[in-house]
Amino acid sequence: MDQQVMQKLKRQLEQELQEIEKRVDESERPQATELSNYDNHPADNASDLTDQLTEMAIDEHRGDNAEEIKEALQAMADGTYGKCTVCGKEIPIGRLEAMPQALTCVEHAEKKEDHLRPVEEDVLSSTPRSDDFIELEEFGSSDTPQDKNQ
Repeated sequence: MDQQVMQKLKRQLEQELQEIEKRVDESERPQATELSNYDNHPADNASDLTDQLTEMAIDEHRGDNAEEIKEALQAMADGTYGKCTVCGKEIPIGRLEAMPQALTCVEHAEKKEDHLRPVEEDVLSSTPRSDDFIELEEFGSSDTPQDKNQ
């Protein structure tokens, strides 16, 4: 890889890392909007909780990005940057320009969308069976004892 391109990517990674660390240092946890929960509508509490969870998810994402950038900078220092960590082939420069923290080629990039499927799909078969509902009900339901007696 050309040294000029390598320096450009290194500066880009270092700048992005500084921006992430600055945002993490400056980020504040959302505070509750009310002094007391006594007279709050449940939706007010839910809104506060949603804001807190969203901010936590954003902070976690920033932390993951920072780790990826640090790994890429370490690979630059080690002299292994630009080669796929799985197969050892050269990573195309277009991929590195688009995503400088990439340490793998496209073929070996982590497939994150595989983990987005509902867990119920593991329990249910592709063709419905008569005992699928019974199998699902073993995990619990919202039925009360009165419902089961009917």
